[in-house]
Amino acid sequence: MKQRLVVIGNGMAGMRTVEELLTAAPDKYDITVFGAEPYGNYNRIMLSSVLCGEKTIEDIVINNRQWYIDNGITLHAGEDKAVARIDRKNKKVYALDGTVAGYDRLLIATGSKAVIPPISGNDLDGVISFRDIVDVNKMLAYSRSYNKAVVLGGGLLGLEAANGLVSRGMDVTVIHNHEVLLNRQMDRPAAKMLQTELEQRGLKFKMAAKLKQLSGDEQGHITAVSFDDCMDAGGRATHGAVAGDGSQLECDLFIMAIGVRPNMTLAQEAGIYCERGIVVNDTLQSYDPSIYAVGECIQHRGATFGLVAPLFEQAKVCANHLSAHGAAEYITLPTATKLKVTGINLFSIGDFQGDVNCETIHFTDPALGIYKKLVVKANKLIGAVLYGDTVDGGWYQELLEKEDNISGIRDVLIFGKAYARDFVTTQ
Repeated sequence: MKQRLVVIGNGMAGMRTVEELLTAAPDKYDITVFGAEPYGNYNRIMLSSVLCGEKTIEDIVINNRQWYIDNGITLHAGEDKAVARIDRKNKKVYALDGTVAGYDRLLIATGSKAVIPPISGNDLDGVISFRDIVDVNKMLAYSRSYNKAVVLGGGLLGLEAANGLVSRGMDVTVIHNHEVLLNRQMDRPAAKMLQTELEQRGLKFKMAAKLKQLSGDEQGHITAVSFDDCMDAGGRATHGAVAGDGSQLECDLFIMAIGVRPNMTLAQEAGIYCERGIVVNDTLQSYDPSIYAVGECIQHRGATFGLVAPLFEQAKVCANHLSAHGAAEYITLPTATKLKVTGINLFSIGDFQGDVNCETIHFTDPALGIYKKLVVKANKLIGAVLYGDTVDGGWYQELLEKEDNISGIRDVLIFGKAYARDFVTTQ
């Protein structure tokens, strides 16, 4: 007799878990999947490639509807199929349209939702986030009929959205509340090189800007973005040098890309213990032993997740336990940052700022547009930023994760793996 597994969320983390489970224990479960989008499973991280025209929607589909049929999986997909309630006492889930499914094991993979800034005008037409296929289709439609786009957020997602819209012919300004682009992933020199390169592609930037409000026309469509005056240390309004000078920008399309929050409302309403996300242990099990959770909706040992590498590792560990092999434990490792903009190579991992007890090793070649920074502490690599030449990123990540002693190759570490290998063999 097969057990019943219900999966809430048809995204990358949930479906990777199912794929791993089908390999590990193909006959253990009758599987039912609920997804709020009317598609099979697709690669959300490639949406920026669809936006800039390098891929089509069809190109980024991971599992089409036939795959579910071929694997005996019941798929409920579409807005009315979104799960509205989990009944833990009777082990059932209820969709908005009344569809009911009972479970022996439940996997919650509800992902995350975009952070919406609490400013006047955030409900105007033409104000959207960048999370799914619907958002991308809206952006493509706007690029054919409108001219001026403003992207809020100078992080990975914001820059990818802005690059895509520029490639579609729009006049795009990125507004960021910090003086440094990708300030969570890049140091100032690397970020400056990135900004210069993006400006050469036609992007405009308004840095250290404080958003005031969004304005619209009589039909309720966005027309302008307004900024607060920025004050210097002496309390004087600054103009020009800091781009938060109380000015306005014309705007036909406003993209919000300032981060995501775990989508845990469903779990909370069911009484599952949550903090900043659904709290799980090292086996990806929630406080309810029959309920597991993976992906951007979870919190593991205090951390939440927004990049794909840890999600896939969680899927592997979770499937290991759902298949009753039960040996794997999830360990949060430093995740590398890469920007999905063709022709721009950047890589960042670990503690790339360091502290007074750290040593930094630099290499810069402005003519070639190359910048490298390694942070070393107690003869171990603890952080790295690479711009322009990222070929050794994987090697630096390996050294960092394994906490290797690098004292023997310290003098040549910055020059990369091949050089270090030659150095060691000649010693």
